This record gives sequence, C-alpha cells and structure tokens, in this order.
Amino acid sequence: MNIKIINKSRHDLPHYETIASAGMDLRASLTESRILKPLERTIVGTGLFIELPVGIEAQVRPRSGLAAKKGITVLNAPGTIDADYRGEIGVILVNLSNEDFTINNGERIAQLVIAKHERAEWEVTEELSSTDRGEGGFGSTGVK
Repeated sequence: MNIKIINKSRHDLPHYETIASAGMDLRASLTESRILKPLERTIVGTGLFIELPVGIEAQVRPRSGLAAKKGITVLNAPGTIDADYRGEIGVILVNLSNEDFTINNGERIAQLVIAKHERAEWEVTEELSSTDRGEGGFGSTGVK
C-alpha cells in the first residue's frame, strides 16, 4: 500500500526495522531539547504529514523499550490518525517515572502502525444473543 507523506523533519522517513515489524518508529522533530518532568505531558511534533486512504488508520503507540526503561509512554495509546486528517503527526507523551526525561531532536518517541478498519452500522434491537460470559467484564474471565 502506498501512502503519501510530507517530511518536514530533518530525519529519514519512518521505516520497518525487520520484515515482521508491525510498526515504524516516529522521531521527535524539535529545534531544541525538551525536558519532560515526572507526571508531565506534552505533544511532540514529528514533522510528518500523511494522506491515508479511506478505510485505513494510523495508530500511534508507545515504544516498549522507552516505556519499560524510562517510564515514557503515549498518553492516548493508541492515538488514531484518521484518513481525513492532514496536520502534522503529533505524539502525546507522558512521563510516568520519578525522574526528568530529556526529549532530544531525532529521539525515537513512539511507533506508527498502519491498519485497516471497518465502519459499523447500528442495528437497534431489544435483545442480544446469550453467551457463557454474559455481562461479566473487567476480569470476569480470569482464573479465580
């Protein structure tokens, strides 16, 4: 699938690191480093603008290494980029650690996954089919 992209950053285009990778790293596009204090959040620009086909979304997700090692994650994970959005891809980062985190230009801050999606049509009804699970939620299928 071809996706149109404008790159206003000073970095290479996002790319898949391996043949089996689902996501591509997004890099911070900054004129100067930014400090993210504990529990602080910020939107970090990437300098990237994309045009997705209808029926395709881009999902902005945390990088597992950054989350595990530094406590930095994407606040609205996954963030959704709709096919009709034409603005810069921004990443909402939050610092869940107890230490300041410096975001440098070119830092790999998130990953981007391209995915198909469906549009739903609601079918109003008075009754839903029954299942073994029923109305159980929020851990109801776990071992007791």
